[in-house]
Amino acid sequence: MHKLRFRQVHLDFHTSPAIERIGKAFDKKQWQEALKIGHVNSITCFSSCHHGWSYHPTKVGKIHPHLDFDLLRAQYDACKDIDVNVPIYITAGVNNMISHDHPEWREISYEGQYTGWAKRSVEAGFHKMCFNSPYLDYLREYIHEVVELFPDCDGIFLDIISQNQCCCPFCLDWMNAHDLDARNEEDRLACAAQALEKYYQRTTEACRSGRADMPVFHNSGHISRGKREIYDKYFSHIEMESLPTGGWGYDHFPMSAKYCENLPHDFLGITGKFHTTWGEFGGYKHPNALRYECAAMLAYGSKCSVGDQLHPEGMMDPSTYELIGAAYEDVEKKEPWCDDVTSVVDVGLLSSSAVNGLVRRVEEYPDEGAVRILLEGHVLFDVLDQEMDFSKYKVLILPDDVKINPQLKTKLDAYLAGGGKLFLTGTSGLGDDGFLFDVGAAWEGQSPYQPDYIVPIDGLKAEFVNMPLVMYLPSQRIKVTDGDSLGVIHDPYFNRSYKHFCSHQHAPAKPSPSGFDGGVKKGNILYLAHPVFSHYRLTGAVAHKQYVLKAMHLLLETPTVTTNLPSTARVTITEQPERKRYILHLLYANTLRRGGEMHLSGGTATAYLKGLEIIEDLLPLRDVRVELHLPKKPTKAVLQPEGKEIPIAADGDAMKLTVEEFTCHRMIELPYA
Repeated sequence: MHKLRFRQVHLDFHTSPAIERIGKAFDKKQWQEALKIGHVNSITCFSSCHHGWSYHPTKVGKIHPHLDFDLLRAQYDACKDIDVNVPIYITAGVNNMISHDHPEWREISYEGQYTGWAKRSVEAGFHKMCFNSPYLDYLREYIHEVVELFPDCDGIFLDIISQNQCCCPFCLDWMNAHDLDARNEEDRLACAAQALEKYYQRTTEACRSGRADMPVFHNSGHISRGKREIYDKYFSHIEMESLPTGGWGYDHFPMSAKYCENLPHDFLGITGKFHTTWGEFGGYKHPNALRYECAAMLAYGSKCSVGDQLHPEGMMDPSTYELIGAAYEDVEKKEPWCDDVTSVVDVGLLSSSAVNGLVRRVEEYPDEGAVRILLEGHVLFDVLDQEMDFSKYKVLILPDDVKINPQLKTKLDAYLAGGGKLFLTGTSGLGDDGFLFDVGAAWEGQSPYQPDYIVPIDGLKAEFVNMPLVMYLPSQRIKVTDGDSLGVIHDPYFNRSYKHFCSHQHAPAKPSPSGFDGGVKKGNILYLAHPVFSHYRLTGAVAHKQYVLKAMHLLLETPTVTTNLPSTARVTITEQPERKRYILHLLYANTLRRGGEMHLSGGTATAYLKGLEIIEDLLPLRDVRVELHLPKKPTKAVLQPEGKEIPIAADGDAMKLTVEEFTCHRMIELPYA
């Protein structure tokens, strides 16, 4: 496995040909001093950028028209002098210099428009290239040149890796040659899939043409769950792009990290120093935000990377590296407790998008809602695809709409036979004719009402609700047979329409139950009739969250960790088996929603941001109580990296400790014999 360093910078350098004096202010001493101030030990530098220009002499591409020396070599040598790694960045999916010379190599949508940031020639933005076109031959040749020039570099980072449903002449020819019809979406998707596979094969081969162990990463801006064959064949490691203020939010990174923990790769998270997102000059997030983001990466078993953008003249920004250094100084101290870790978990979340195949963003809602509930409920969990091992999880969640094929059904049956427990919601666990498992209830189709209402049994009610609770998305009609009912459904008087409506939203609940149940438990299987995780992703109703967590704890009877942390705090446990110790991570930052829809320069901030989730103040938490039920009994509890021991008390099978106070991130080492 390729080992990553903990403290990386991803140094963007997308530089317009209209800007002069490229690299004129580069100074080796200033460059090195910035990296030292930033506590940086790896930095991704540019061979070529989205504008298409190269930052070193090249026979294949074109050097930036206003660069008259080998800037990449100067950066590379300056880094190596102070033992800083240098992965090299190459633009792949977009290239405006090439699109100018070869517009016929651009992707064209089914509607006949160019794809990418700029769909018309009068728009500012980058141009998406087609991997079915001769552009792929150009890209391969360019990669060959780079690895010949820098054979000892610390990896190749290839960016913007995707293939849309292209209908350029090359894709049309390919579809015609393979008896496919470009008017059919499935055929267009098949064409795109083979083009993308061809890209992975040829570019990875080019990266490793001079060195079989050359690290390679292909960036598509999102870790796609359920594409193990791609990661296993073509990736040496994972870099998870997840800028909380760039449209991702603070819950995106944990969801991706909890999936990557089970992949056979080292991985790092990429956040940014920007107030908004990539391409922002002169924008700085508050140091406390970056401190929290890097601490979260450590808590979720990840290495760290911070995005920056170099000024065209080549001078490093002192404010940026002071900002990064404030976070990375802390990371450097904590590294010994964060390397070679495995996660300690109770629950496996079988990703809906991994099983079903992600097509549109809405298909992420079950996963995102489930992750938010588990994070806020302080449940230890992993995110899984159907190829992963289920056996170690006490409970397996299938959120809302997981489509169970025969192979997955066989695997789930084996998991249940081994004592595992299933938590099903919505249409998960249903086939065409009813339930695929013996849940103790009969299915009678989907409810015709939206919304309807639920009255859970006493043990599942939200602590502040005793009346019928509105459920915004349709339920499945079930009637309990030999299982235990978890509550009853109340129908509304009617659905809202021009014929009959009530008040501003929806009709109230009828006083009497409908005769249908809201959920059922039988043995090791629990089923809720509503798509409760999508509910939470869409509305964030605390009453829904409490209902779901209480239902889950009917299955997860003795969780590994319980705590009095607030819902905005996070808890994880990792293990370093070789060092015989667990590491308990406590995280807390209060996020704020600020800003709104922006119409600035027409760049990515305008396109993606409708408001920002930010962190400014880091407030302390006091008297944090933690109860642990770990497989191996800790002998003591030590606050790290300070090395201060705190009391830990045995209470039956449980170990209890109290952290008097912490701010942002607290690591507690729990060694065992």
